[in-house]
Amino acid sequence: MEKIGKKAKFASLNLSRLNISKKNSVLKQFSQYLKANEQSILNANKKDVSNAKSKKIKDSMINRLKLSSEKISQIRSSIDKIVKFKDPTDKTLSSWRRPNGLIIKKVSIPIGVIGIIYESRPNVTSDVSALCFKSGNVVILRGGSEAFYSNKILAKLFRKALKKKKCNENCVQFIQSKERRHVDYLLSGMKNYVDLIIPRGGKSLVKKVLKKSSVSIVGHYEGLCHVFVDREADLDIAIKIVKNSKMRNFSICGAAETLLIDKKCLKTHCKLILSQLSALGCKIKGDKIIRKYISGKMKIATEKDWETEYLSPTISVKSVNGVEGAINHINKYGSSHTDSIVTKNKKTAKKFLLNINSSIAVHNASTQFADGGEFGFGAEVGISTSKLPPRGPIGLNQLITYKYILEGKGQIRK
Repeated sequence: MEKIGKKAKFASLNLSRLNISKKNSVLKQFSQYLKANEQSILNANKKDVSNAKSKKIKDSMINRLKLSSEKISQIRSSIDKIVKFKDPTDKTLSSWRRPNGLIIKKVSIPIGVIGIIYESRPNVTSDVSALCFKSGNVVILRGGSEAFYSNKILAKLFRKALKKKKCNENCVQFIQSKERRHVDYLLSGMKNYVDLIIPRGGKSLVKKVLKKSSVSIVGHYEGLCHVFVDREADLDIAIKIVKNSKMRNFSICGAAETLLIDKKCLKTHCKLILSQLSALGCKIKGDKIIRKYISGKMKIATEKDWETEYLSPTISVKSVNGVEGAINHINKYGSSHTDSIVTKNKKTAKKFLLNINSSIAVHNASTQFADGGEFGFGAEVGISTSKLPPRGPIGLNQLITYKYILEGKGQIRK
């Protein structure tokens, strides 16, 4: 781990000097290697999936783990988008002249060395490597053991692309160990080498990182997302948004876990929305008022349900007193991730959007747009729910910091 840290620090010094054309040439080469080595990647992934099944890992985790020709094509598409972006570093973000003639500039710079600890999804290896490299950051990758072989080959191909283009291959390093002590050391023993840690995974992973890390962290604890159907919601739009928010992919952090329905529209909206969800195989847990609008059996939701990120085809449903009730519920039980309101009333929507604590607030659209690719970022390192920036999806332009540059002509302070 010490060797990895030293190599990362040295690579960081050289990476900051690379121009944009050099960076893009590496990314293009990586994309070509992904295409040329598709079968090898799929074979490695099959090994991971087989191991995961033998260990009886949850289906939601296995769904995240699986790769296919289509997914590899999507990874390559993300890289192509990142190539087209401008270099976010060495840009003057703002500048001003002081009365004494001193010019002050705020200039963007890379963060330095970023440690990424993540679970399940092998595409994170390629997305993170591409985003960090393009933004001038060195990355140390520690993927979950369930995706070990998939992550290993993807990191190897990126390093191969770096070497091919005569760049320091240690700009991307993958910790080739499944032992947890190496994660612990990355968090607690590498403060001299690592500038930022980004955890991307479940609650237990993030909890561990928060407890043990000696360096700064950005990320999110969990994705407890809500959809609120207001009394002035268009029924067809509400059905479409609720179905997509929950059932398009229920194993991602942007999936809706709680549905809130205004008491004033229960008679017109509730039964039709819930019947559509049930038809898709979604299990409903509702409060006592909601049960009146369900024809079959339904479990009564408990306090624990309002706090649960299911990551499965299950949703908790609650009747609330208008937009105020929805805001109060979300701010009490939500995780500051992504929350949506469905309404035709712009004034109501504005009240909701401005008063919920979410890092991503949505009006008349699915919560599943909580994704860097959907934001036009090409890909994301993760999503941050911290009150401090960056918030929301962390893409290329969020992987920077800044310094102040002062330009004078001999000025001295009196």
